[in-house]
Amino acid sequence: VDVFCEHIGFSLAQTEQVYLAADQYGLAVKGHMDQLSNLGGSTLAAHFGALSVDHLEYLDSAGIQALAHRGVVATLLPTAFYFLKETKLPPVEGLRRAGVPMAVSSDINPGTAPIVSLRMAMNMACTLFGLTPVEAMAGVTRHAAQALGEQERLGQLRVGMQADFLIWSCGHPAELSYLVGVDQLVSRVFNGEETHHG
Repeated sequence: VDVFCEHIGFSLAQTEQVYLAADQYGLAVKGHMDQLSNLGGSTLAAHFGALSVDHLEYLDSAGIQALAHRGVVATLLPTAFYFLKETKLPPVEGLRRAGVPMAVSSDINPGTAPIVSLRMAMNMACTLFGLTPVEAMAGVTRHAAQALGEQERLGQLRVGMQADFLIWSCGHPAELSYLVGVDQLVSRVFNGEETHHG
């Protein structure tokens, strides 16, 4: 159950009502929080054990500590930040210091983020938000899987994990965040079956 807690969306009280209902049915919760203001949505989501909270431009130190305490993933959405011409950056350094895992997503949304490229989101996470290429890579793999509650089967190349991954032609993984618009994809592996690109 995902809630947009904001003055133009659900209030904090309404968000709590939705989360209480989700809890009654054993449904996991997520939230789009602290994008335009700080209503305390991230702290509330952490209280309910949310998988992740997204946006976070106005996340405060109390919210960061709540996420760290409950192991909630902070999902950064740089394409929405870019498209809306926002100026308030999410507190990446505070999230880093607190050890909060940071996922990165394109937030494909026709109203506020009409960008489908995950590599563009990686690039923007580095150039706009100051993530390292390693953080951006973890953000679209391991931490993204955790944000979906799928970390036990997806997001890493490990024995026992589902074999879904891409094979790229590049000299260093940082190129995936650096080069925009260059088709370096060689092949895809989905459920252990390889298909060649091109």
